[in-house]
Amino acid sequence: MTEDINALRRRLTAFATARNWEPFHTPKNLAAALSVEASELLEIFQWLTPEQSAAVMADSDTAHRVRDEVADVLAYLLQFCDSLAIDLLSALSAKIDRNEHRFPVPEADSNT
Repeated sequence: MTEDINALRRRLTAFATARNWEPFHTPKNLAAALSVEASELLEIFQWLTPEQSAAVMADSDTAHRVRDEVADVLAYLLQFCDSLAIDLLSALSAKIDRNEHRFPVPEADSNT
């Protein structure tokens, strides 16, 4: 069964607490770590064609690397949000709302 986001956040907090890592989990350090992990995800795709990148999960070794990097990105994002008391899902919802306003659905072309 998949854990919900709050359960994962609690596990990440407990993991860091047990290892006394909290002093290092500053917003700056977590943002840097998030950037590094996102770059490691990008590295997997760096020289692939669009077709190769779409098929990346077909290779079990590469798929494992992709899943690990995605997990690292999400873990650091959750920890970053915790460090600044950001409600991730509320922030995402508000951003979608703003984008829907900024980028309305195009009206149908009356010339077709």
